[in-house]
Formats: sequence, C-alpha cells, structure tokens
Amino acid sequence: MPRSLIIVESPAKIKTIKKYLGPEFEVKASVGHVKDLPKSKLGIDLENNFEPTYEVISEKKKVISELKKSAKDVDNIFLAPDPDREGEAIAWHVASEIGGNKNIYRILFNDLTKKTVIAAIKNPLKLDVNKYEAQQTRRILDRLVGYQISPILWEKVQRGLSAGRVQSVAVRIICDREAEIQAFVSEEYWNITALLEGNNPPPLEARLTKIDSKKLKLTNETQTKELLEELKGASFVVKKVEKKEVKRSPAPPFTTSKLQQEASRKLRFTAKKTMSVAQRLYEGITVGEEGPVGLITYMRTDSVRVASEALENVREYIEKSYGKEFLPAKARFFKSSKSSQDAHEAIRPTATAYMPQNIKQYLKNDEFRLYQLIWNRFIASQMNPAVFDQTGIDIGAGRCLFHAQGSIMKFPGFSIVYTETIDKEVNDRDNQSGTILPEVSKGDELALISLEPQQSFTQPPARFSEATLVKELEEKGIGRPSTYAAIISTIQNRKYAELEKGRFHPTELGGIVNGLLVENFPNIMDVQFTASMEDNLDMIEDGKTTRHKTLEAFYTPFKSELEKAGEEMKNVKREEIPTDLACDKCGNPMVIKWGKNGKFLACSNYPECKNTGNIAQDENGAISKMEAETTDIICDVCGKNMIVKEGRFGRFLGCSGYPECKNTKPLDTGVKCPQEGCGGSLCERRSKKGKTFFGCSNFPNCTYALWDRPIQEKCPLCGHPFLVEKYYRGKGVIKTCPNKECGYRERDDSVD
Repeated sequence: MPRSLIIVESPAKIKTIKKYLGPEFEVKASVGHVKDLPKSKLGIDLENNFEPTYEVISEKKKVISELKKSAKDVDNIFLAPDPDREGEAIAWHVASEIGGNKNIYRILFNDLTKKTVIAAIKNPLKLDVNKYEAQQTRRILDRLVGYQISPILWEKVQRGLSAGRVQSVAVRIICDREAEIQAFVSEEYWNITALLEGNNPPPLEARLTKIDSKKLKLTNETQTKELLEELKGASFVVKKVEKKEVKRSPAPPFTTSKLQQEASRKLRFTAKKTMSVAQRLYEGITVGEEGPVGLITYMRTDSVRVASEALENVREYIEKSYGKEFLPAKARFFKSSKSSQDAHEAIRPTATAYMPQNIKQYLKNDEFRLYQLIWNRFIASQMNPAVFDQTGIDIGAGRCLFHAQGSIMKFPGFSIVYTETIDKEVNDRDNQSGTILPEVSKGDELALISLEPQQSFTQPPARFSEATLVKELEEKGIGRPSTYAAIISTIQNRKYAELEKGRFHPTELGGIVNGLLVENFPNIMDVQFTASMEDNLDMIEDGKTTRHKTLEAFYTPFKSELEKAGEEMKNVKREEIPTDLACDKCGNPMVIKWGKNGKFLACSNYPECKNTGNIAQDENGAISKMEAETTDIICDVCGKNMIVKEGRFGRFLGCSGYPECKNTKPLDTGVKCPQEGCGGSLCERRSKKGKTFFGCSNFPNCTYALWDRPIQEKCPLCGHPFLVEKYYRGKGVIKTCPNKECGYRERDDSVD
C-alpha cells in the first residue's frame, strides 16, 4: 500500500520518477493546469481587490477525481509540477482540491536524475505563496487586457479578434520594424579594394578605409573614378604592421532564449518545436534496459549557473576525451544577466555518461539533434579559448589609407566542439578572418596589381526571424523564457504576422489592429511599460510588493483608456474611404471598406447595389478594381463562365453572374486524384491555419491530400501520373515525384 503520493505535471515523467522509488510511492499526473478563470466571463471581482474566481477545467474533472481517489489512503502528498510560476499555480490548485487534512509538501526537480528526485523528497519545501501570487497577477493582468480590449476590437474591426498584454507588444515590435523598412531611403556608396604584391607571397587584398585621415565616404561613380585615376600613379607603402595573439572564449551554456535562438539558426526549429523537444528530453527518454532517463536539466531558465558537481563531471570528461591542453586550470563561471531570476541552472546534460552518439539509437532525429546541440554547447563552455595569430596591415597610397587583416588559428580550443552562430545582420566580425597575409615590414613598397571598385547601397534593417525576435523580446524585457514560444505562436495564429522565407511580416490585419491599440492604449502598447510589469512580477515573487498594489496601479489608468477607446476608437468596420472609381454596374462611386478578408472595393450605393471587388494597386499607389480571372469552366447552374475568387479558405471558383447566381466550386488543378476508383481531381484548399494544400474534390469520401502543388507532368522515372512543385530558398522551384520510393527530383529553371 503506497504511503505517499507524488503529483507531477506531465504523464511523461511518471515512468522516469517511478524507477527511482519504492512501492510506498505512487506517482500521478495533473496533466497541466487543473483550474483556471472561467471562459464565459471576466472572473475577476473589480470591486473587491481584483479577487479571481477559479473553476476546475471541465476536461480535468476526471483527473481531479482520480487524484482525490489516490490521495484518500496516503499520509503524504508531494506536489511536483514544474519548478516555475505556472508549476507553482498548478501545485496550489491541486492542493486546494485534494489536500484535505493531508501532509502537503512542495518538491522541485531541476532534473530527473535519481539523486535529484531522492534529495527533493528528503528535503521537501512549503508551497511558495509569493511565486503563486506572481503567477496570479500575470494571469489576472492578461485576463483584464484580453477580455476588456477584445470586445472593443470586435465592435470596431472584426468579430473574433483578440488583444494580449504581451503578444500585442510583440506585434508592435514587428510593425515598427516594418515601418522603418518602408521609410528607409537607400544611399549609394562605393568601396575600393587593392590587390597588392610584396617581396613574399601570397598577394594581399587591402580595402580603402580612409581618405585624408577621415573615414571613407565615396558616394558616386564619378567620385570613385577620379580617385581610381589618382591611385594608379600612387606608391603603396606599408605604414604599420600589427601582430597580436587573440583569444576567443566559448559561449555560456544555454538559457531558454539562447537555446531557442540557436536551434532556429542551426536546426531550423521554431521556438515552439524547440520547447516541445526539450520538454521530452527533460521528462525522460527510454534508454534501452536502463529505462526512462531525464537527459537535460529544466529547460525554462534565464540563468547560466552550473552546479559544482556538474562542473567536476564535465572537467573530468574534457580531460579524458580531449586532453589536458583543452582544460582550463579552473572551472569557468559565467555571469547571468541582471534581470535573471537565477532560480534554475543553465540547460545542460544531466550526466556526461549519456554521450549523444552512444544513445542516438534511442532518440528520434529531432531529439538527437537538439540534445547534441545542448551537449556540445555545455562541453565547449568549460574548455580553453581558441587562440589566433591576428595581423593587421595599414598601407598608405597618397592621401588614402588601405587596411588588410587576417588571422590564423594557433589552437582550436572549444571550437573543435562548438561555435555559436552569429546572425548575418549583426555579424560585425572581419570578413577577412582566416586570410593568410604575406610577411611585410613597415616601409616596404608594394606593387599594385589591380584596383577593384564596388558599388553598394545601404540596406534597411532586416525583418525579424524567429531567432532575432526572441533576442529582441529578451533584450527589451518583454515576456519571460517560458513565454517566448507561446508569444510567437499566438501572433501567427491570430493572423497578425506571418513568416515569409523565414522572416516576420505584419499582415494587413496586424497593422490595423496595432495602429488602433497604439493610439488608444499607449501604456499597454509601450515596450518599457510592459517590461516594467515583468519586473513587478519578479518583485511580487521576491516578496517586495503585493498583487493588490500592482493590479491597482495598473487598472486605474487602464480603466480610463478603456472608457475612452469605447467611445473614440476609429470604427474600421463602418469606415468608407472614397475613390475616383465608378461602379461598373450602377455608376455610383466605389469606396474602400474593411471586411473579414481585408480591404475591398464596394459600391457606395449599398445595399441597392451589392457590387464588390478586390483592390489592385500599381507601383505609384494608384488604386483600381482587380479584374477577375475568368476561366473556361461553365457554371452548371446558369451557364455563365466561372471566375477565380479569394475567400476565407483560399481561392475558389465562383459564378460571374453573382449575386444572381451564387454557385461555387473548388479551384481544380486539373490533376486527377491518384486513389484507385476515386474519379475526383485535386483542388486548391486552405487549412484552418491558413496554409494552402491540395485535396481531392470528393472529400470527405476521399481524404487524399498534398502540401505541394501538383502539376500535369508524368514522372520520367517511375511513370507516376503527376509531379509536384515547391519553391526552395536559394534553389528556386523544384519538381519532385510524390512517390517516395522513386526519388525523382528536377529543378524548373523556367520558373522565376
């Protein structure tokens, strides 16, 4: 008979923990949160210190019933949800439902190893009221913002929209960057590179850096040509040679945000995928006969701290695997950022005994790749620096100064294991690093082989990738490590921003909502204000302020903004922007209106005339009605031609006789469904998440579907009746055979 009950957050942890404990312990899972604010109402008493009303989540009533049954005959209950604020809230809510007169303890697992689990049970803690208060404050703040701003957006813009205290600020960051890009005026500039030769090989390339002791500034071709003529007659003399040894130190082990950034750069993982895979590595992977093993420490952390035992372990591994020359005299310690809560260690392997290659057979591919990334970063963080011999050469030529630089690696150090990826837009390292330079001395005259001018243009700031957006959120103090993945998923699911070729673009809807929120809720949308609120939550957790004080200070100005926005926010739904276009059905002026699918043209004589059309805009910004794409397909209801239309679920065929005839059909690709006996054809559709796919016209009787566009070309290798095509960045459109056993692949150079 079990005498103690351990309640964890995730069922995946149960096997891992059970194998460390005897039969006197039963392990159950809450499967995430068990209580929350009600969905159907605000659930916060605005007149009584913002007291929340929690309800058992309907899907969790069975879970609570089972936990109560398990708790009935035990003496001790150990609450072991994740060691963060959300986990603390789960612990409190579980305790409130099943605690009764039992001994209730809180235990924290930074990793799921036998030593950690047993030590936690032997040294249990009390429930942390301050951490729970911090979580409650965040939840209440989010509810106040979401449930009170969203109805205003429904009324003014579109039903179903929502606002979020943190997510809306993330959208603003994306919109502000887009505004910078649109306002950017590119400027021309020129560089000159000289290829020079001395008494010793090899030749060297030197770039013009200064003119008349001032920083280089060539702004046009005429100016550059004049300088080139001047340089052709100049003597190129070495003015300075500087040699020095440069050491490059390793990066610290991963925090949550750094893991998300690096997994995005190196593995092309989304933040959401990174956290999902890391969760599995933390909770336990079955490693052969050994059973479930927690492979990494807790994956939600902003600290770079490492336990002393882990440092000893990794130092032994480095000396044994790489030799003493790679091991520093002392363990390396990294400083966490000032805003770090430092509650948990950095993300690292739980033990060097589980080398990635040795356990690869037990891991899924994504698990192995992420585990190897975490492993390599941690091992490298405790290795000696990489050492380079760096040489810089200044060369004078008349009133111009050229510079050449190169560096040669003397000792690889940590770089044999891992090197951090640098984002292209922030990579300021010298692009001549690694270049071998000839031996020259001050005063040497070099022979000019050639002068190469290069025209360039200043570039606007880059749009955010997932990695750089996480970095921006972290640097500005928006959200916390545990929320970045959710923020990025939410702004895409709400159609406020979308990824195009790996970069975030605000949608038209995102731009409109952002503009309205910035104008009407300046505090909520202020980056500094949002960051300071995160600091307030930290202060509540530290016991330095209270939930009630924080919410009162927030709500007083917010209530005024709500009242004002309800009356004064621009009503985009009713807004009609006049145009010079005449309705082609009744002759009245056309106006631009906003609908559920964005801006469109409509007759100002509505509802007498219901003529509408999509907007077309030329390069000068002139607006016209987008001509419908007429097809040869005849409407089987009225006999008129069908036209291509755009709707909520993508493109489709509609009768040109609309609104008199409302017949529609899926947009047919002309490719027959390959399922035997089906007889349907593959049609263009759009998923609930807005992604285009191609499914059978006989759905739901036939569920055949493809993500890539089918084309009526027979596979030349296996004879499959059609190929599919897909655009790949840097490669163009690739045609492939959908028959996986075939492997046919061909680039289509005819497609731009």
